Order: sequence, then structure tokens, then C-alpha cells
Amino acid sequence: MAILVTGGAGYIGSHTVAELLAHKEEVVVMDNLRTGHAEALQGVKFYEGDIRDRSVLDRIFGENEIEAVIHFAASSLVGESVSEPLAYYENNLLASHTLVSAMVAHDVKKIVFSSTAATYGEPKSIPILETDPTEPTSPYGETKLAMEKMFRWCDGAYGLKSISLRYFNAAGAHMDGHIGEDHTPESHLIPIILQVALGQREHIGIFGDDYATADGTCIRDYIHVMDLANAHWRALEYLRKENASNVFNLGNGTGFSVNEVIETARKVTNHPIPAKVSPRRAGDPAVLIASSEKAQTVLGWKPQWGDLETIIESAWKWHQSHPNGFAAK
Repeated sequence: MAILVTGGAGYIGSHTVAELLAHKEEVVVMDNLRTGHAEALQGVKFYEGDIRDRSVLDRIFGENEIEAVIHFAASSLVGESVSEPLAYYENNLLASHTLVSAMVAHDVKKIVFSSTAATYGEPKSIPILETDPTEPTSPYGETKLAMEKMFRWCDGAYGLKSISLRYFNAAGAHMDGHIGEDHTPESHLIPIILQVALGQREHIGIFGDDYATADGTCIRDYIHVMDLANAHWRALEYLRKENASNVFNLGNGTGFSVNEVIETARKVTNHPIPAKVSPRRAGDPAVLIASSEKAQTVLGWKPQWGDLETIIESAWKWHQSHPNGFAAK
């Protein structure tokens, strides 16, 4: 039986596909390639299509024996979600409704969901626990939380078992360097910093230096993308063994400020990386750090590449060898 990965040509999706293949899983990928890259996929059956298109989903489920779905396909920019909330409700919530409706119709009852720390909003305490209040400060976080709730209701009604993985800042690249992060436009901090080191940008913009943190810049929990990928496979194994729904945080349990990330990148790249302060972005909490104790205890998961320097080194290896991403070098 196969695992359907929606959004599998995207950044985290493609790394998870590589992890699944390493565990000898049969993989089917669906992606509309709006932000994903077909070049990131090897050894899988691929369908180009949008999960809002029920006919494509019915075709996939009809042509393949799908055991479970790992669901990445979604829009994921906090600032954009604030300015374009209706697009996020359509691309995230409505699309997931279509996907789950097709799963129910085809009797597929396992899903691993790519959720987010943005479901918590401005945390009441650090590190964040799965039992903490979920009060999103952006439509992005709100739509992800709504999807989690939809899965829970579908468990009671249809027996759909779900694992929601609330993770923090994905970073880095596959350790062998064959795939990495490639967004247009790029929105994530570490690759933008590395574009400065490559001479593709003049400076890195810091969104706010007046937060209630030690150096005034936002603090985030950075987690290596291959550690995230491994957690998705472990969540799949949990569904197979336990047939029970659950929610897990994924992070390193350590936070780094924007300034600390920039300084580490300067060390790794041996480049000065000029920085300029810009206004705050709407919907950005000051500090997000995860407690991953539950995932470690229940899933047996533990980050293997947790230190910031290793994360940035793997990303730098990818960006040096692919300065234009998956386009021609």
C-alpha cells in the first residue's frame, strides 16, 4: 500500500518523501507545483493537481491503494494571511475539506497533518506544551487550527485517525545536499540570510527590534527539516500501531533570536551579512519555543541535527551548490 503525500514537491514535503523512501515506503505525491518543484522528487508516482479538485483526488484514490495521507498542501505565510485571509480559508480549510471528503469516500482513515506552532498565537508560557491554549494571531494559524478540529470531529463521525504535528521553524537541507529550500519569493529567515552571503541580496531585513527579548528581536525554535521528516514517518508508524489520533509539538526546545541566527550564519559563511531593521510584521509573536517531550516519549522521536550551526551548514551546502534553487545552476 502507498502513502499519498499532498504538497510533496514542497520544501518539507520533498524531504519527508525522501525519508519515507529511505524507510522503503511506496509513495504517491500530489502537488500543483505552484510553490513546489518536480525536480525535488525521485522514485515516486507523481500527480500534478490541486487538492481543491475532487476529480483529481478521486483519480488518485481510484488508481492507487492508499493506506494513509501525509498532508502538507497549504498556504503558509503569516503576513500574507493577514492581508489575504479569504485566500487562506480557501487554500487551507476548504482544500482540506475536499481532501478529507475524498478520503472518507474511498475509506482511507489515516492522516498525518502538517500543522504549526502558529496555532498557539502569543504563548502564555515557554516552552509551549500541547495542552496550552490555542489562540492564533493570524488567519494562517487559525486555518491550521480549524483543520485540526475538523480532523477530530471526523474521527468521531467516520473513524478518521489523525496526527497533527505542530512544528516550529523548519530549516536546513537534506544532509547529502540533493534537495533543499527553494521558495519564490523566499520568505524564511535562514535562506534569505544565505542569499545575502551569496551576493543575491544587499542585506537582511530584521522585522522589529523592540520585542520583549534579550536583544529585541524575535526568538524562534529552529528544527532541521530532516528531523521533521523523520517525525512524520514516526507519526505514520504510530497510526499503524495505535490507530489513535493525537497532537504533537516538534521543536528543539531551544530558541534563537534573529540576531543570533544572523551571527551564526556569518560564522558559517565567513561573510559579513549586513542587516537593517524593518517594521514588525503583523501576527508575529515575540517568542515561540516548543516542548517536544511528548513526541520524544510517545513517538520515540529525537532531533538528530539540533544545533543551529549544523542546521545552517546544511542549508549553506545546498545554497552554494544550487544558488538558483532547482533552476539551472
